[in-house]
Amino acid sequence: MSLNPEISGGRDWLFPSPSASSSKHGRRRFFSNSNCPPPVIRRRRYVRNPTPQIPAAENVKKKKKEINLICLPQFRFQFVLVTLTIAFLLLLLLLQNTHLQTQVNKLQTEVFGLNLRLHSCNHTFNVTPSRPNYSSRNLSLIFSFTLLLIPLIIFNYIHYVSKSADNNTTEQQVSLNKQIAYRLDVFLSVYPYAKPFVLLFSTLLLIFIGGFALFGVTSDDLLHCLWLSWTYVADSGNHATSQGVGPRLVALSISFGGMLVFAMMLGLVSDGISDKFDSLRKGKSEVVEKNHTLILGWSDKLGSLLNQLSIANESLGGGTVVVMAERDKEEMELDIARMEFEFKGTSVICRSGSPLILADLRKVSVSKARAIIVLAEDGNADQSDARALRTVLSLTGVKEGLRGHIVVELSDLDNEVLVKLVGGDLVETVVAHDVIGRLMIQCARQPGLAQIWEDILGFENCEFYIKRWPQLDDMQFEDVLISFPAAIPCGIKVASYGGKIILNPDDSYVMQEGDEVLVIAEDDDTYAPTSLPNKVWRGSLPKDFVFPRSAERILFCGWRRDMEDMIMVLDASLAHNSELWMFNDVPEKEREKKLTDGGLDINRLENIILVNREGNAVIRRHLESLPLESFDSILILADESVEDSAIQADSRSLATLLLIRDIQARRLPYPAMASQAHGGSFSKGSWIGEMKQASDKTVIISEILDPRTKNLLSMSKISDYVLSNELVSMALAMVAEDRQINSVLEELFAEQGNEMHIRQADLYLHESEKLSFYEIMLRARQRREILIGYRLANAERAVINPPAKSDKWKWSLKDVFVVITEKE
Repeated sequence: MSLNPEISGGRDWLFPSPSASSSKHGRRRFFSNSNCPPPVIRRRRYVRNPTPQIPAAENVKKKKKEINLICLPQFRFQFVLVTLTIAFLLLLLLLQNTHLQTQVNKLQTEVFGLNLRLHSCNHTFNVTPSRPNYSSRNLSLIFSFTLLLIPLIIFNYIHYVSKSADNNTTEQQVSLNKQIAYRLDVFLSVYPYAKPFVLLFSTLLLIFIGGFALFGVTSDDLLHCLWLSWTYVADSGNHATSQGVGPRLVALSISFGGMLVFAMMLGLVSDGISDKFDSLRKGKSEVVEKNHTLILGWSDKLGSLLNQLSIANESLGGGTVVVMAERDKEEMELDIARMEFEFKGTSVICRSGSPLILADLRKVSVSKARAIIVLAEDGNADQSDARALRTVLSLTGVKEGLRGHIVVELSDLDNEVLVKLVGGDLVETVVAHDVIGRLMIQCARQPGLAQIWEDILGFENCEFYIKRWPQLDDMQFEDVLISFPAAIPCGIKVASYGGKIILNPDDSYVMQEGDEVLVIAEDDDTYAPTSLPNKVWRGSLPKDFVFPRSAERILFCGWRRDMEDMIMVLDASLAHNSELWMFNDVPEKEREKKLTDGGLDINRLENIILVNREGNAVIRRHLESLPLESFDSILILADESVEDSAIQADSRSLATLLLIRDIQARRLPYPAMASQAHGGSFSKGSWIGEMKQASDKTVIISEILDPRTKNLLSMSKISDYVLSNELVSMALAMVAEDRQINSVLEELFAEQGNEMHIRQADLYLHESEKLSFYEIMLRARQRREILIGYRLANAERAVINPPAKSDKWKWSLKDVFVVITEKE
């Protein structure tokens, strides 16, 4: 079979195969019919275009040039159309004026002929009509229409120059029209009075052009035409009284321009009013106040803080408190309105802003505030203290200076030195965690002390005051003690020591000129010194006080950031071989690392032995693994993992408290439970009665963050509590009102110096002995103690700064007294 030579030289429908040298069978051809010759398949040749490709930049430039060539005729057509329209209107009005000029000349000729005829008839009546100057009116028309064309010509020229620059340059440059638009935008944005100025200029220009146009089509004088132009701009309906084609056309044009101008003015006024209301709603307006209290930040303590400040300013008829935080003003006002307390005449003003921005600080009159409170943020302690440090830096950078002092709430004691270094003498610090941790330890060893601190720190009952009394000069402190019927002196602010406050001074200290007296009183205007009482019998103490030093077992439930500080305080106050059990969900190795990083050397503890237990304090089976009935004190701490949410932390503390009390009650022997059921006020099956009996053996102190939770604990009477957030708020308010009190609070909570104690009555008197409060106070001075109050055996709360101190009472040995004494 012969093959077509044309096909044999080319490629047919073939499967790819190796070369002929390596192929065993050679090439295989497939035809549809073996008897028919294969179809002739001719090979096409494609010739590529040898023209080189255009570079990308040149291609883009070419396309851009084509687009510009398309846009330029369109823009020129629009410009020519507008120009022709204006020129047609101008020509129409000029022709009208020419026609009127012709009619006037014709009428003048007729009048002149009539005058000649009258003169020939010997009549003296002569008519001389006025000839309007149509040449000046035509010039006025040309001038007004030229003013309309000038902006169009300028815009067309700018557009033409911009397009020409785009076509002729190879570099990417900003066109002239974009530059002018940008400058105009900057002018309108930067300058506050730019928009009213543009509106005023547009209005005057419209009146000016309209007045000249009316002067060209009417017979009125120019001033009257300008006034008519203003009336058409001010009220678009005034053009309805115009007569004639020309005046009506010009009046209609001016009215259209007036509508645009007044639409612009309405929009400008509306935007200004909206911006002003938005500024007021968002809290951007300036606070014009002086001698106000400024609070920077927002936290759960704000409600208690505002309540204390309101009570403090009640005697003055109310004060002004300004709150600035990075929150919406409406949200802050709504949250404050929901708080359950009376403001007692105090005004609370909210502003939205950042304390790190000087402009926002000036907005709240920071330089005129009498006190500035910087609240710690909820969350990480280091981040909160770092923000407080930056806030203090911003406050010290105020150019006008600060009139008042700065009260800073810190979360970590280690950051106190740095904040005081930055703020200097202006700053007073309140370390919240450190204060609450030490207070919980004091309350665990002395039940009932938390309620006393609430009464002293808050402004509702009695608090600290410092005042100068010249009549007390040259008097010994022992006599000063019994010179205030409505107050209790606690210390002296010594002028010769640079104003240092000495708590619990010696009885023999003599008051010097300039010295001030620190007292506990109900208010700063409710006390004053009087003459010494006549009969105050000192007597002698019934027995010597021996401080009990027996080993104790204490349990910590939960983990706090200042755990190492609490451990060191316990080690300094407990007896040898005391045990501290720590029960939380932090792994033991991680606990040791945290305590070591906090500066605690476990191997150097002298009096306590640490016992670690890992578990969850809200799981019953984890708590049952502890010997809960063997502890002298149990501290339920607000755990670090949930302290950001007050509700969640309190719920966890309540659950732990109820579980512990229930486990303790079930482990009590039955006879004790039965005796409590028959002798007490609770029935045998009462769970709260069983928990109350368990509380008689073990003291439990619960840390509470939300003030509303204390009602549950106070009604059940199964635990004492420390209201941490409210106590910190009280301390902040007290230091804000008088910064001198901060040194007193620091000493009462410090490891050394003086502190509050609750003493049994048998240390000062015998059974059924009748003594006045002054006499017991003088007996307490024999141990270098200052008696500030008492709690009767059948009373729930202590009485601080009691009235009628000279009256004698029959006391019981079950009563207790509250004293300020040196740490043991």
